[in-house]
Amino acid sequence: MEEKKALVLISGGLDSTTCLAMAVAEYGAENVIGLSIYYGQKHVKEVEAAKKVAAYYGIRHLQMDLTDIFSYSDCSLLSHSDRDIPLESYAEQLKKTDGRPVSTYVPFRNGLFLSAAASLALSMNCSVIYYGAHADDAAGNAYPDCSSAFVNAMNTAIYEGSGGQLKLNVPFVGCTKAQVVAKGLALKAPYALTWSCYEGGEKPCGVCGTCIDRARAFELNGVEDPAQKQMD
Repeated sequence: MEEKKALVLISGGLDSTTCLAMAVAEYGAENVIGLSIYYGQKHVKEVEAAKKVAAYYGIRHLQMDLTDIFSYSDCSLLSHSDRDIPLESYAEQLKKTDGRPVSTYVPFRNGLFLSAAASLALSMNCSVIYYGAHADDAAGNAYPDCSSAFVNAMNTAIYEGSGGQLKLNVPFVGCTKAQVVAKGLALKAPYALTWSCYEGGEKPCGVCGTCIDRARAFELNGVEDPAQKQMD
């Protein structure tokens, strides 16, 4: 009987790295495939981090380029956009959006990623896709493609569209970032290799939304960020 395989969307950040640690613990590195997607973001630091994390676990790592699909978007994360990435918390950003997503929301990005991942997963005999959405990202409609409603709808679509062969595992959809980090610390996830910052500098900027969330998550766990410690 063929062993079950898992495909994990890995971005090089905390959430997807924790998902990868869980998948490797559950299925074994030889049965886990990592997928990283380039979508025209302003820097490649996160993809480089994903490569390092994949190499750490010794998994097969695939990459895909979906840049063209987002060429009409003016999302501030994209290389062709002249909009500045907000240097403040998501809570502060949401005060100015009138209920709309934040400017770093890439239009339906995660829906596209999951659809592409589903096709690839089926082709490679995987039975599950791990996806690292968590509740903090969905809060206030900042990133609606991280919400429980979105996850449930996509899981249904993928399961039905695959003839019951494939499902999503989104372990953190009801969790805070701090809870994600707690799980990763317990699994000894290689957080020193990860990158979260929306800027592509030598060091994380420390003031964009994702940097603020990351620092807070480690603070709530009472530990220093291993990546930060490495840079100090």
